[in-house]
Amino acid sequence: MKRPTVVVLGAGYGGLSVITKLQKLVNADDADIILVNKNDYHYESTWLHEAAAGTMSPDAVRYDIGGVLDKGKVNFVQATVENIDTKAQKVITDRSEISYDYLVVGLGFEGETFGIPGLKEHAFSIANVKAARQIRDHIEYQFATYSLEEVKDPSRLTIIVGGAGFTGIEFLGELADRLPELCEEYDVDPKAVRILCVEAAPMVLPGFDEELVEYAVNYLKSKGIEFSIGTPLTEATPEGVKIKKGEDVFEEIPAKTVVWAAGVRGNSIIEKAGFENMRARIKVDPDLRAPGHNNVFIVGDCALMINAQTERPYPPTAQIAMQQGAHTAHNLVALFKGEELEPFTPDLKGTVCSLGENEAIGEVFGRKITGKKAAMMKKVIDNRALYILGGPGLVFKKGKLNMF
Repeated sequence: MKRPTVVVLGAGYGGLSVITKLQKLVNADDADIILVNKNDYHYESTWLHEAAAGTMSPDAVRYDIGGVLDKGKVNFVQATVENIDTKAQKVITDRSEISYDYLVVGLGFEGETFGIPGLKEHAFSIANVKAARQIRDHIEYQFATYSLEEVKDPSRLTIIVGGAGFTGIEFLGELADRLPELCEEYDVDPKAVRILCVEAAPMVLPGFDEELVEYAVNYLKSKGIEFSIGTPLTEATPEGVKIKKGEDVFEEIPAKTVVWAAGVRGNSIIEKAGFENMRARIKVDPDLRAPGHNNVFIVGDCALMINAQTERPYPPTAQIAMQQGAHTAHNLVALFKGEELEPFTPDLKGTVCSLGENEAIGEVFGRKITGKKAAMMKKVIDNRALYILGGPGLVFKKGKLNMF
């Protein structure tokens, strides 16, 4: 009997969780397992805001995929996915075509600009390791250039962050930590620096406890961060941004650095392949399969799941993606054996939002936490993710071991 071929697309939290769990559940002769990823490394997307602000080295955010693979069971193919032919059961990459019996799509997210003019051309996005490095280097270049100018250009030291959701707030926290060092290094008066967060929605961190949100905003304001809430960013230009302050009232803000952190969507391959989707995310069946495709599983940012209690989508978090990955591995084994598949329900432990190295807010196991206690819990969560994927060795190599 022919061994089934399982192809996993993407080595993010979801895809890599499928692989690391599946290689523990099967023997080498049970299935041919193929992992396809653009890069030969996995990066911790929940750490990208640190690399972008310059509080963490971009190299510290990533680690080699090979270090967590059982090479006797998993074949790694470094290639860029270009399309999926579900009828022929083939994945088309820039290197070759790969046939599959079972497919897991975990291709991650892309930035969502909502059609706002100029964002793609003139704003940065914290999309991956390379983009984070670019943002860090760009900010440092602006400080260095400002320090050398005879006639100072204030826009060089103006940073606009679009979005007051999770990514935007965590990035602001890291900037608050990083800016004193930049000012000292380049002999810049801290009062010359302006950091403004612009958010179209009427709230910061939607879905978070109001008391915790107030704590976060007050803390960031104490660090000099400004907020403009309920004011949509309507255009980005080479000179800065335009925001809407009221009906037919706009303000132009000169800024050399604009970072867009106000939305993500699934991978565009989802749309190209013809799956029914919403912003490149597939509303999956309870067992995480794509509707109408009994041999295709969707995990991570490409999966859309509705929380029955809130009637809203679950947020595409690393916590949920990793649980989806492990669950999919078990369901794949069930398919190999001709057994029933189990429905997936997220087991949410809580959420922590960092505000820099030693500050955070969160709700963990039903309890609200703030300050250093929350910051320590955030590091515990980060280290736990490393442990699940790579064991204690990866934690000692890449973990956040400075807990206090």
